Amino acid sequence: MAMSTTDVATEHASKYLQQLCKHWSHKMVTEFDPEKGRVDFPSGAQLFMEAGAASLHLKLQAPEDTLARMEGVVADHLNRFAFREALAFDWTKAA
Repeated sequence: MAMSTTDVATEHASKYLQQLCKHWSHKMVTEFDPEKGRVDFPSGAQLFMEAGAASLHLKLQAPEDTLARMEGVVADHLNRFAFREALAFDWTKAA
């Protein structure tokens, strides 16, 4: 599995974390509380989230050939929930 991370600046990190997990809980396994969340995708990818006061930390693990696509899926969904603000995603691949 490959892994990438990003910190998304927002004062609404907890809100977005919970919205995303609730949204995906209809089709995928999710676990979350206001500070931490996890989504298990059918492809085997996993998204881990931690909400801070000023940012949402995302860690995405996925097969190498799907990592970039999954980064886009996560970013697209979060941008839908955050339509009132512009979120920036600077994904960094982990070694």
